[in-house]
Amino acid sequence: MHVSILGSSLEIDESAIAEPPATVREQVREYERGERETFDLTVSTPENMTGDVMAAMADIPFGETRTYGELAAELDTAPVAVGQACGRNPVPLVVPCHRVVGSDGGLRGYSGGDGVDTKRRLLDFEQGTTQARLSTDS
Repeated sequence: MHVSILGSSLEIDESAIAEPPATVREQVREYERGERETFDLTVSTPENMTGDVMAAMADIPFGETRTYGELAAELDTAPVAVGQACGRNPVPLVVPCHRVVGSDGGLRGYSGGDGVDTKRRLLDFEQGTTQARLSTDS
């Protein structure tokens, strides 16, 4: 299924999500409106390195990033293996592979939408939303 987000269209493998497409689309709209930071969806993950990386990515909080190296250290593997697994993520955005960056903070790739441009928009959106919340909480 295709979902529109921040001017991009992402392909999400609906067979990897238990809920119906209408629920996925509604949660994506809530995310884009700044009303949702995590997705409340049942995602099936493979029982291999891709699944392990997906589980680690799912733990990265909204508005934060982790490096390929940090996830690799956590999973006792190589950063390139983490990058390859990110590229195989069947549900980008829902499992936030856009939150994984290079050791220098650089955006190395993104399999969804318009690639790195979409990744940058998602990260900028999350950081802006987080900053706005912090300033209204102060």
